[in-house]
Amino acid sequence: MIGFVGIIVVFVMVFGGYLAAGGKMGIIIKALPFEMTMIGGAAVGAFLISNSMSAVKQTAGDLGRVFKGPKWAHDDYRDLLCLLFELIRLARQNPVAIEEHIEAPEESTIFTKYSKILSDAEVIALICDTMRSASMNYDDPHQVEEVLEKRMEANMHHALHSSHALQTVADGLPALGIVAAVLGIIKTMGSIDQPPEVLGKLIGGALVGTFLGVFLAYGFVGPFAAKVKTVTEEDGHFYQLVREVLVANLHAHATNICIEVGRQNTPSHCRPSFSELEDALKAVKQGAA
Repeated sequence: MIGFVGIIVVFVMVFGGYLAAGGKMGIIIKALPFEMTMIGGAAVGAFLISNSMSAVKQTAGDLGRVFKGPKWAHDDYRDLLCLLFELIRLARQNPVAIEEHIEAPEESTIFTKYSKILSDAEVIALICDTMRSASMNYDDPHQVEEVLEKRMEANMHHALHSSHALQTVADGLPALGIVAAVLGIIKTMGSIDQPPEVLGKLIGGALVGTFLGVFLAYGFVGPFAAKVKTVTEEDGHFYQLVREVLVANLHAHATNICIEVGRQNTPSHCRPSFSELEDALKAVKQGAA
């Protein structure tokens, strides 16, 4: 919702101020379709040239995150901690029994209780691969932590590609606006024999290109890139939480301590309170009893 509010504020403040200063929309409206075709078309074409098809699809999908916000909310972090609690407790009580859950999580009675988490292939793979490594005596906490860190760095680098691609477009839009403006000036020079009132409208139309390039770059595409980056980095905390809990488990801390490590590494606005998490874990224990 706040994204839509921001768009409205941008339009109202820019064009409202222009009209309040005595500006006329006629020239802008008349030139807008042609300038938008040149600038927008060139920006889209440059974007397609510089990115693969998978990156294009990823960016198109990530644009919706500007309005939806982060994927993971407060309840999801609580559920993740409960899921990890169940898995760690079972792994310590019966190392053999945990195998059926990490080998086929989509059929697991534990994982299926958390459908939203189960739908994320990466978080499930992260949990299962790490716990599988531990079951194979690959239990050097520092080595596992290093492997997880490199894996998450690679995943984050890939996830941030949309933001970088959008920022590249934003950086190029002012220059594309100048290109459109130059073409408008060329058109104006071809009509140099016309009276001043005609030339004035032609020059005004040409300057719309410069305005539009800067307006789109700093009013929309740049902020979109920044928001996609912010949302992606915030969702990355969900995976970091998995790493913190599972590494604490490899250090052989008590199960409750492992979960508390994860709780305290949860972003403050998504962090469940101690009592809230304790109640959720009690419910998990009662369900398993």
